[in-house]
Amino acid sequence: MENIQKLASNYSPKILVIGDLMIDEYLWGSCDRISPEAPVQVVDIKKETKVLGGAGNVISNLVALGSEVSVMSVIGDDEAGHEVKSMLDKQGVKSFLVEQTGRKTSRKTRLMASHSQVVRYDKESKNSISRTSAKAIFDKLQEKITSYDTILLSDYNKGVLTRELLEKIIPYANKYNKKVLVDPKGSDFSKYNGAYLLTPNKKEAQLASGIEIENDDTLRKALEKLKADANLGVSLITLSENGIAILNNDEVIVKPTVAREVYDVTGAGDTVLASLGFSLSLDCDIETCLEFANLAAGVVVGKIGSATATLDEIEEYQASLHKSSIELHIKSKEDITKISARLKAQGKKVVFTNGCFDILHRGHVSYLNVAKSFGDVLILGLNSDASVKRLKGESRPINNEEDRAYILSALECIDYVVIFDEDTPYELIKEVEPDILVKGADYEGKEVVGSDIAKQTKLVEFVDGKSTTKTIEKIQGAN
Repeated sequence: MENIQKLASNYSPKILVIGDLMIDEYLWGSCDRISPEAPVQVVDIKKETKVLGGAGNVISNLVALGSEVSVMSVIGDDEAGHEVKSMLDKQGVKSFLVEQTGRKTSRKTRLMASHSQVVRYDKESKNSISRTSAKAIFDKLQEKITSYDTILLSDYNKGVLTRELLEKIIPYANKYNKKVLVDPKGSDFSKYNGAYLLTPNKKEAQLASGIEIENDDTLRKALEKLKADANLGVSLITLSENGIAILNNDEVIVKPTVAREVYDVTGAGDTVLASLGFSLSLDCDIETCLEFANLAAGVVVGKIGSATATLDEIEEYQASLHKSSIELHIKSKEDITKISARLKAQGKKVVFTNGCFDILHRGHVSYLNVAKSFGDVLILGLNSDASVKRLKGESRPINNEEDRAYILSALECIDYVVIFDEDTPYELIKEVEPDILVKGADYEGKEVVGSDIAKQTKLVEFVDGKSTTKTIEKIQGAN
């Protein structure tokens, strides 16, 4: 991952995506009753969201990773087609879209209640595109082929990637030494002849190879059959929770999955295709690419709906695999800078507060709960041991910074804890740039450090009679 980060900081891969574009529409709501008309749920719609689906989800993943993306496809001259164009433009994607009269641009609508999919309905054309449309795509490919590092074919079996078009695209790309990666569909993979690799899942691989994958031996046979049938450079099968298997130079390698939590596998295959294309475009070896793809997939299955993964998210996720759930909330200054930027991009309201929090008591917890109520994410700046000693004397802190950070991180109201060594958190606040800065009510009429950076400053009353000093005095009195 570190090598990919370094390579990507110096070069943005130029990747072409060809395939079936569609819109994934989500109707989000809640359900608390059954219809009196029929035994079905009544969903009260609260929100509607739309994202690019199909090949569009591959594109969104590539954009999130930092690629320069181009797309070629066929759409209808309809409302969904116009929406697809607009969504591509907003992502800065270079698009060559052929409008075919009478064709329906795919739209898949999912009804969601309590984060679960209740029903899905589709509007689309599934017939093959016309020869005129296919010729227009291939003509454009011939014109632009030298502009790309890698070509990804996202086949959703909606008629764009016809056998006739595939038999032109792949040999032409190979002529210019451009790797072609394919997310395949159907039972006949020979139509992808000459591709560098395919990304079938286990079910798709069994259907195409005619081999039931039950053990290491049948896995090898299936990989060998797919490689021979489609004349592949590398044979690959995704194995869901068991990871990704490849046949490379006659050796079967299985890279285990690294998913921490799985909420929704929608679009995970698109993420694998995109991350493989991205890393191969950086000239990484195939094993490094597989590890990267596994990590990227681990990020997106932890989200609801078709999702993407950024390089920062993947790096953070990789680090999280070796930490407890509590330790995951303790971040360095470098980490919190990246996290804050991502939170703002997601439209989250960030709250910041700070303190020593030496002996945690009810007053602390009450204060922190109120602070969290002002926004979506609470970041706490924690004075280091050295900083506490300078502020409160050599006898403090009672608990060291690691213990204090760990205990605070276990609180439900705190999202991230960052230890700082300065006397004030001003430099840390500059990195976070919070929407809301929170301090105790004893700062009424006083200057609050960082108030010139935050959009708003709020003061919170303390719980009477609750303080670390009084707790220490009580303990000392008992002795």
